[in-house]
Amino acid sequence: MNILVINAGSSSIKFQLIQMPSETLVCSGLVERIGAQDAILNYKTNVVDLKETHAIKDHKDGLKRVVDILLDDEKGVIKNTNEIEIVGHRVVHGGNSFSKTTLITDVVKQKIKDYAQLAPLHNPNNLIGIEVAEALFPNAKQAAIFDTAFFQTLPEKAKKYAIPNELYKTHKIQVYGFHGTSHKYVSEKALEYLRLESSKMITIHLGNGCSMTAVVDGKSIDHNLGFTPSNGLIMGTRSGDIDHAIVFYLVNSLGYSLDKVNTLLNKESGMYGLTGYSDLRDIQEQAEKGNVDCQLALEMNAYRIKKYIGAYAAAMNGVDAIVFTAGIGENSNLIREMVCKEMNFLGIELDTDKNNIRSSQLREIQSDYSKTKILVIPTNEELEIAKQAYAILN
Repeated sequence: MNILVINAGSSSIKFQLIQMPSETLVCSGLVERIGAQDAILNYKTNVVDLKETHAIKDHKDGLKRVVDILLDDEKGVIKNTNEIEIVGHRVVHGGNSFSKTTLITDVVKQKIKDYAQLAPLHNPNNLIGIEVAEALFPNAKQAAIFDTAFFQTLPEKAKKYAIPNELYKTHKIQVYGFHGTSHKYVSEKALEYLRLESSKMITIHLGNGCSMTAVVDGKSIDHNLGFTPSNGLIMGTRSGDIDHAIVFYLVNSLGYSLDKVNTLLNKESGMYGLTGYSDLRDIQEQAEKGNVDCQLALEMNAYRIKKYIGAYAAAMNGVDAIVFTAGIGENSNLIREMVCKEMNFLGIELDTDKNNIRSSQLREIQSDYSKTKILVIPTNEELEIAKQAYAILN
């Protein structure tokens, strides 16, 4: 069975064509820097390794380019769209409506649209991916895999806000959690690798969007994204944790509209607001050239992560392992080094040489003296999505 996986992020589209149940990867690719004139398309098969740079104005434009290359006479891997039997879509926010993978219907699409106000950078793009896929693959089943599903195990003390109970009971205002597919995948890989009967780990997903999860025996017990994917860590364009009174100050004292505040906190803040760049590669390059704004932004970024490590170690009464994953977590040895620096009170001690080795494999990067394992585990949300999409029809 051919399953096309579409993972539409806030500024990227990952895709893979996977044959199930053998889990054979047919092709993979990534469209990144969507909205920029120098957007990049990477596409790889057993015989093709392609990189293109050109303008991709939005997610719809990017998805159409993905389908074009899949069908290309020379580079493509399918002859017609009927060869795709299921399209599995990552959907960020499913609220309390979806606790597991589901086949997409008009009702499901409306729910995804309804939750868009809670995930404005993601759900609209997820929905575009679904609608484009429905048009381009009319005979394929469409399945939605929700980021929020992994966090159904959060205890009430962790998911409830200290606001009037009615807002929780009637309006379902609570912590939902995001990047769940990634956190689920890497925590399961870590459990399999560590072979521990009981485990306490912190999974750290660092990309344009960032999040951390406290995981005990494979189940999430705390998470730092909440009602929407906007709080917690400093992200590409999102502020992360901020005093909510700033919103009222911006509106009442500085004359901002609520829409402008929403845009400011979600699209103009984070690393972009601090430096003028949203891509960490650009920020690191500028920091090396002496840009003090970029240097400070990197320090702030790592500092925020360190604070959450401490909080989750306290919540779990210890930590056996921390896991770095996603684009920044897997590839930025600088961020990993900055995060792990001066954390020996938690038994976290990095081996610089191991950390500097580039690899696409699961690896340990702690020193021989570290009591806590430090793992780098490449996430594979697409495989997890394919497995769940396949399971729903079998």
